[in-house]
Amino acid sequence: MASPDLQAPGAFVNTKMRISRFSVQPDCWYTSLSNGKEHFLMPVQFVASCELPTQFGKFIMHGFEDPDTGQEHVALTFGSVANQSGVLCRVHSECLTGDCLFSMRCDCGSQLQTAMQRISEQGAGVLLYLRQEGRGIGLINKIRAYQLQDAGADTVEANERLGFDADLRDYTMCRNMFAHLQVGSVRLMTNNPVKVNALTKLGIDVQDRMPIETGHNDHNDRYLKTKAGKLGHLLGQSTGS
Repeated sequence: MASPDLQAPGAFVNTKMRISRFSVQPDCWYTSLSNGKEHFLMPVQFVASCELPTQFGKFIMHGFEDPDTGQEHVALTFGSVANQSGVLCRVHSECLTGDCLFSMRCDCGSQLQTAMQRISEQGAGVLLYLRQEGRGIGLINKIRAYQLQDAGADTVEANERLGFDADLRDYTMCRNMFAHLQVGSVRLMTNNPVKVNALTKLGIDVQDRMPIETGHNDHNDRYLKTKAGKLGHLLGQSTGS
């Protein structure tokens, strides 16, 4: 296997336009955006690793940076994942309110903790933590969206009223991150089939989808119903697909 630092690049694209398809060129990655233009994807690069003791056990934290935008992402690994098949995995987008401030408006914090616990219990796994707050709109716009939701909008309507697509997240940086970790195939903890399809289009072998339904409460009931009804999340299911 080639050196992980020399793998074909994937990257974060900071754009409000939804990515529609990917095409691989010999030396670089391009993406076709919804306006028909092609955009070159700069690689994310590995920076450093360190130990990260947590309540779930000791993980190794790997830092990555997009040299073009300065965007930072991290991967947490537990146990041996290099050159393993079907590595238990969570690709988690940053949610300051849920992950750090214990918000009950979403299920993100509970999903993060559940994923780390499952990985620890499994004895091996990887969690990619991607810095794309609020499904890609950023923290301040997320607060604006929450204000609209307080006035009656659902999570999709709020984003659209602010001029954004319902979901602006991009997963192209995952390609380089998995390559550096030498992860060949994954069992992905997600309720979102769009995420599975996005990773598959990048050439990442998703062997199975593992449901991760947790954190349902009275405050996020409408939010979860909107994710299922408008964003296609698979909720109320007990088996992978």
